[in-house]
Order: sequence, then structure tokens, then C-alpha cells
Amino acid sequence: MDTKLYIDGEWVNSSSGKTVDKYSPVTGQVIGKFEAATKDDVDRAIDAAEDAFWSWNDLGSVERSKILYRAKELIEQKRGELENIIMEENGKPVKEAKEEVDGVLDQIQYYAEWARKLNGEVVEGTSSHRKILQYKVPYGIVVALTPWNFPAGMVARKLAPALLTGNTIILKPSSDTPGSAEWIVRKFVEAGVPKGVLNFITGRGSDIGDYIVEHKKVNLITMTGSTSTGQRIMQKASANMAKLILELGGKAPFMVWKDADMDNALKTLLWAKYWNAGQSCIAAERLYVHEDIYDKFMSRFVELSKKIALGDPKNADMGPLINKGALQATSEIVEEAKKSGAKVLFGGTQPSLSGPYKNGYFFLPTIIDNADQNSKIFQEEIFAPVIGARKVSDVEEMYKLANDSKYGLASYLFTKDPNLIFEAAERIRFGELYVNMPGPEASQGYHTGFRMTGQAGEGSKYGISEYLKLKNIYVDYSGKPLHINTVRDDLFQ
Repeated sequence: MDTKLYIDGEWVNSSSGKTVDKYSPVTGQVIGKFEAATKDDVDRAIDAAEDAFWSWNDLGSVERSKILYRAKELIEQKRGELENIIMEENGKPVKEAKEEVDGVLDQIQYYAEWARKLNGEVVEGTSSHRKILQYKVPYGIVVALTPWNFPAGMVARKLAPALLTGNTIILKPSSDTPGSAEWIVRKFVEAGVPKGVLNFITGRGSDIGDYIVEHKKVNLITMTGSTSTGQRIMQKASANMAKLILELGGKAPFMVWKDADMDNALKTLLWAKYWNAGQSCIAAERLYVHEDIYDKFMSRFVELSKKIALGDPKNADMGPLINKGALQATSEIVEEAKKSGAKVLFGGTQPSLSGPYKNGYFFLPTIIDNADQNSKIFQEEIFAPVIGARKVSDVEEMYKLANDSKYGLASYLFTKDPNLIFEAAERIRFGELYVNMPGPEASQGYHTGFRMTGQAGEGSKYGISEYLKLKNIYVDYSGKPLHINTVRDDLFQ
């Protein structure tokens, strides 16, 4: 699974001639190499995007959407190839890989449908013959930094709106999952994206990360990743005041009230915690259950978690963690919780797997009881199949504990009480609240959050607007001589 760079319409090697090994999280073995781009490669990609901007902008959104529709068709025709790449380089079970490709197709379709809806406004001026034309223009050169946890879905979420709105783009995927991104780029190229409009680079963030986000020609940076990386991007991008779209950390509370449909809540919790092995920004990471049903709920949750199958992505319910570093970090945080007095109800270790999967980065579903609210289990984003649980006795306690997080992306509530639902909608300070249902977010929903979760958002008409700058044109069409108080009229007589 080797990948190349795509710069100014050509598939090329890094100017340094260096590559980096890519490991499978399923087996721990090398499965390919990717190019280690240099600063010179970044410059060439950005220059190509700059040169291509005006012709791409002039093409118009309707013509650009035709390319998006064609890319969707090409992806759909060969979707099995993309599913296999996701399974191989990310480790997702086949069902999750298929769902992700469904999401890729949905994202592209959704944004392409906006081609005739990118509307501005005409605002009344100071008189009937004066108008203010407010219309939307692309920012220019976009840098898109995509994560490994949804290596295809996040690429589509950033490419489609950026290209539809007339921006040119440099895409840099995570070093853990470059293959999915390259495959999608090849389909967009085959669909007719002109040279220079879409450029693709790979490499370590430590080599080119700072350079690309502080580049003086970059107008907008969109990144999905960790809060620490987002903060660094903010610092570096401030030199040029680049627009930022940052979707960062999450620490979703999963709240189960005493009147909840327990089967519905448990089924959703299994998805919300173990989907992508807990490696999702909207994953349930804190479980708050009313004391009246706590023991019964937790007993059933443990029993269901024991049935989660790991191993071969073609048969497993849950895949591995992405790399050795994630595996080690997860083990450390569980050990720390145990030392502090918390009780591991199930899991807490790697599973015993045989054959090609014995060296994979798997971790058992892990449920921790009686952890302190101030512990890492409840305060730090874990990004693993690990969850801490606590009892709550009243709604005020539930709101307080749920909001006690530096993150504010997704949250979940299970109750039959309509009053509680609408009260929670106001009181729970998260960008998304899923009531009696699972996620993930829909293309037509605005994916955003509070606090350290980031800036701006993606999806919906609001997400499309993030890629457009509102421009104001003041027009006087009366044809009459102007009178300006601070300019003497007699000067023109």
C-alpha cells in the first residue's frame, strides 16, 4: 500500500527521495510506504493551488458540482477497494468500513446539491437607489489536515465543500492512514478536477506541519484532530490571520435517566463506546446513570461488553487501536485509575489473540466503576474502548457532572420525560445532544462544539459558509451627482 504525492497535476515522489513505513494496526506488520514530503514539495503544491485558483473560481459552482457528482459515481463503482484499504490501514471491521464509505458518498452528494444555493443578499442602503450587495466568495487556498480515525469520511467532508465553493486545496492526511486519502484523491482527479486545484502531500507533521500552516499564501486551514494540535495551529496561523475550522477533542457524557428504555440505551451505548474502538470525537467517554437503575444497567452493560468479538476485521465487532502509542497510553490510564481506587468491572488489558492478530494493537472493552470525577478517566479524552461510570441522584447533579469537561462536542441523553429533554437541551453545554438515539452527525447537521472542542464547524449550510467569505459591494445607481458633506460641491463647478 504505497502512496505518492500529487502536485500540480502529477503523481510524484518526494523531492528528498525519502519514504516512511506504514504499519497495520491489525497485525503490527509493515503494509506499505508513503512519501515524506519536504518544504519544497509544500511550496510547489501551494504555488500550484495559487495558479489554479482563478480559473477554478471562474468555472462556477454548477460546473464544479458536476465534477463532484462524477467523483461520487467513480467512488461508488469501486467502493470495495476503499473499504479494503480502510480495513487494512485503520483496522475497522468490515461493517464499519462499509458505513464509512456510505458516509463518503453521502457527504459528496450533499455538498454537490448546494451548487445552486450559494446565495448572498441585497441589503437596502441609505436611499432607494443605493444597495449593498452581500455575496460570498471563496477564501482561496485551503489546507486540509485529516485524521486517521475516519480516514475517508473526513477527507470527503473537507474536499467536497472546499472544492464546490471555488477554493483550491492542499490535502495532508494522517501518517497513519494515507492510503484512503490517496485513493479518494485519485477518483477526484479521474472525475476531472483540473491540475493544481487539488494537491495531495504526505509526511510527518514534525517535518512539514508547522511550515504548511504558517505559510503566507494559505488562506484557510481546516483540521480535525487533537486539541493540542489545534492550539499549535492557531499559534502558527496567527502570523497570517488564516481562517480556521478546527474540530478537536471530545469527552461525551452518556446520561441514562431512571425512566429510560434500558434496551435502547444499552444498544446505543454499545455503539457509542465501541464504534471504531472508541476512537471517535463523539464516542461516549463518561457514563452517568440514575442510582435507581444503576446496578441493573451496569450488570447488563458488562455482560454485553464481554460478547464483543475482536480480531479479523471481516468477522470482528470491534477493531484495534491505531498504533502502539495509543495502546500504551490506554494501558497507562487504566492502571492509573486502578491505583487510585477505581474498580475495573471488565477488561483493562489486551486480549489473547492468536495467529496474525496476536501482535495487533487490540484492547478489550473496558468498564471502570467508582473513578473520581477529577481523574483522567473522566477529564481527559481517552480515544479507546474505555469508559468510566458514576451514579447520579438528581438532574442537577447530572447536568453538573456532564458539563464538567473542557470539551463540548457530543452528548447523549436517554429519558421518556419530554420536560427533561427540553430542559437538557438548554442546560447541557455541548454542540450536539443525541436524545434516545445514536449518532453519528448527519451531513445536514452542523458539527460543532463548545470550549476546547474547537472553532467553527462542518456540515449543513453553516458548514458550507465556513468556506466562503462574505463580501460587500456598495452601489449607487441613481446616475445623479453625489453630495458628500465633507466635500465642497463648488469645487466641481
